[in-house]
Amino acid sequence: MSQDHFDFLVLGGGSAGYNAASLARKHVERVAIVDGSKELGGLCILRGCMPSKTLLYSADVLQLARESRKLGLNISRPQVDMAALHQRKLDMIADFAGHRRSQIESDRYHLFRQNGKLGPDRTVILDDGTQISADRILISTGSHVSVPDVPGLADVPFLTSDDILDLDTVPESVIVLGGGVVACELAQFLCRIGSKVIMIQRSPHILSDFEPDMAAVLEEALIDEGVELFTHTDIENIEPNENGVSVQFRQGHRAVIRQAQFLFNALGRKPATAKLGLEEIGIETRSSGHIRTNEYQMTSHPGIYAAGDCAGPHEIVHIAILQGETAARHSLGLEPMPVDYDKVLSVVFTDPQIASVGPSEETIRENLGDSLQIAEFPFSDHGRSMLMEARRGYVRLFSSSSDRKIHRAECVGRDAGELIHSMAVAVGTGATVDEIMKAPWYHPTLSEIWTYPLEDLAG
Repeated sequence: MSQDHFDFLVLGGGSAGYNAASLARKHVERVAIVDGSKELGGLCILRGCMPSKTLLYSADVLQLARESRKLGLNISRPQVDMAALHQRKLDMIADFAGHRRSQIESDRYHLFRQNGKLGPDRTVILDDGTQISADRILISTGSHVSVPDVPGLADVPFLTSDDILDLDTVPESVIVLGGGVVACELAQFLCRIGSKVIMIQRSPHILSDFEPDMAAVLEEALIDEGVELFTHTDIENIEPNENGVSVQFRQGHRAVIRQAQFLFNALGRKPATAKLGLEEIGIETRSSGHIRTNEYQMTSHPGIYAAGDCAGPHEIVHIAILQGETAARHSLGLEPMPVDYDKVLSVVFTDPQIASVGPSEETIRENLGDSLQIAEFPFSDHGRSMLMEARRGYVRLFSSSSDRKIHRAECVGRDAGELIHSMAVAVGTGATVDEIMKAPWYHPTLSEIWTYPLEDLAG
């Protein structure tokens, strides 16, 4: 084997690529990682999960301090120290990125700190013209911020999630375009650190990928905290002015204009595949731009796979990891484990948090028909959440009278991202209501709230 040929090669060393390379390296000797990004580590560590959740947790603590009188405490004048907050976030990123970098730069892999373009016969042409090849290639190049065709958006300066996560001062005012997960999480963060926040969402509800009931709870919370929220809108124009930016839009028959110091484009991301040369070698993409793959993450080109944000359908780190490992397993002739998207787990780290596991409610209703059984219970009537002054939200379970299994679970409320995992185990293993009821549930805990809908379904 020549020195420029590898058993397994990944384009992009983020979550999907690194985990695929790690698995492959346990079975083959020559594994290459091609990554020309400014920093190694991937989106999750550098500009996604870890920095955002670091900031969001600090904002949660700040809000608890502000509401301390509800708990019989007197914490005077809690406020954000942006310099300290920014530095703590940088320290967390450095810690995680340093660990990932040391792994990627180890002698277990052949690392090329360049971008690569796909060529014929499973070759990759690097920035400096060097050509390398591999028996198996995984495309895991991630995604980048999208600039959709919104009137005026391309002509005004705007902030991205990268910019929000790198703030070391508090913006006076921000208009947030979008109502997805990133928009909601960072809009609440900005509001809590002291910015005037205006959210403009096209759909009837924020979080349009979630059930309307779930979104409605968060909408109420955001409004109560001071976010000016507009849904079901149609943007007509965006233009700069002497004080920042102005957005003109319609909400029903009403014409509205809002101005702010900054504009935050939170209208989503798109696959980072433009420079890979996909068309030249016949790799098919979907209308969304995502690389088309089968259940084993195989593309339309033999021996080339895709995983993570560039493949979709979900931009979630644990899904990217599962996809990368599925691709590696299949390409190496190991037993593949395709991702079961009917058991996808989703979490939104707002306050209240939003979490769900299982197929959508629409799919559940279609599949279960008359056998569908639904039970729910509110946080406002649950002992632990009441003493925590965390009364907003509910838990909801979907089961079937025929098989007694738990097919879907929803949780909106304090620590929903933690609480959902007990039901993720149930959905993931195909457990029945009766089996889950046999588990011990400690009192008083937040997790105990699941026992109430479980009892209703058991009865």
